[in-house]
Amino acid sequence: MSSGIEATAQARHRTVPVEVGGVTIGGGAPIVVQSMTDTDTADVEATTRQIVELARAGSEIVRVTVNTREAAAAVPKIKERLASLGVDVPLVGDFHFNGHKLLAEVPACLEALDKLRINPGNVGKGEKRDEQFARLIEFACRQGKPVRIGVNWGSLDQDLLARMMDENARAASPKDAAALMREAMIASALESAAKAEALGLPPNAIILSCKVSGVQDLIAIYRELARRCDYPLHLGLTEAGMGSKGIVASTAALAVLLQEGIGDTIRVSLTPAPGEARTKEVIVAQEILQTMGLRAFTPMITACPGCGRTASSFFQELAQEIQDYVRAQMPAWKMRHPGVEAMTIAVMGCVVNGPGESKHANLGISLPGAGEAPVAPVYADGERVAVLRGERIVEEFKAIIDAYVDKKYPKRA
Repeated sequence: MSSGIEATAQARHRTVPVEVGGVTIGGGAPIVVQSMTDTDTADVEATTRQIVELARAGSEIVRVTVNTREAAAAVPKIKERLASLGVDVPLVGDFHFNGHKLLAEVPACLEALDKLRINPGNVGKGEKRDEQFARLIEFACRQGKPVRIGVNWGSLDQDLLARMMDENARAASPKDAAALMREAMIASALESAAKAEALGLPPNAIILSCKVSGVQDLIAIYRELARRCDYPLHLGLTEAGMGSKGIVASTAALAVLLQEGIGDTIRVSLTPAPGEARTKEVIVAQEILQTMGLRAFTPMITACPGCGRTASSFFQELAQEIQDYVRAQMPAWKMRHPGVEAMTIAVMGCVVNGPGESKHANLGISLPGAGEAPVAPVYADGERVAVLRGERIVEEFKAIIDAYVDKKYPKRA
């Protein structure tokens, strides 16, 4: 964490560490970025391809839907394909309605998974709910698999809700509908965790989540959940939405909770635009953590928004080109140059703030604005190291970045 965050953030909510396929969640470990595939899991090639894309984008855990016997049978094949490609990312199986049957019919599925996600509102109805929940927990215990008990307000346990509504109606000071819904979600998560422990699942194999699509509801629920338990908590708005709406809503909710020290793993549940890469949700999650100073994933690019002083759109094009270049280089840089993810680069459009911002960054370039001399000074660690001009500024600045990385972040032995 940066010094600014250390000065203002509250201490992390103390949670029990849970190991998921070699990744630690909770216990003070770095906050983990997760994602989920949207392919038909039974399609081994398509699902493997998307998992690889998500993992290479920075997803540290990937969840897949396991809804049919074909999907369950595909999971071990997907795990094998990932291993053959050198991709070692923990896989989580998402189970609803028939998970107890699928794990009994396809035991290899459970063996291949690193964690189960169970929604207590969707494991069964009436008397079957407890029985089928118990069977899922018994499978997890048998194989030593951790479980995320994931409550969702779109599929809340209706028996629990009805019971709490009756109790609320008899209370001297009844809660309003929104407060009752929040309390029902928290109760569903905590009661389910208690049942899982009673069935033999250890506390260090339980993660909780209570997902809603309203920012204020999510904040209120997780504040109370953190107060009442020490299980690791998975954060994320459910059905956050598309584009800027989904990004803004997720950021608004997660940033408040993360700043208060709540949350051990996050997912940004964006609805992709047609043709948009699924990896965008991973990048947004990383950028939330990095801009808050909680983790570093890739060099951050600072760029001015432009104004009447900027002479052209070139600084915007350069900022985009450099951002894309840095992200493309990161897989190789990360292997060879420890610490490079914390580097900062500034791409500025005129003399007003350009030199100053460039000097504050590890590397910066200040492009000429309207009426300025047609030169672009480059700064490294506050010192001017070059002046670029002409039509090869992009290529020359990329070369300067490469040279700086080689010098500043020595290659791993």
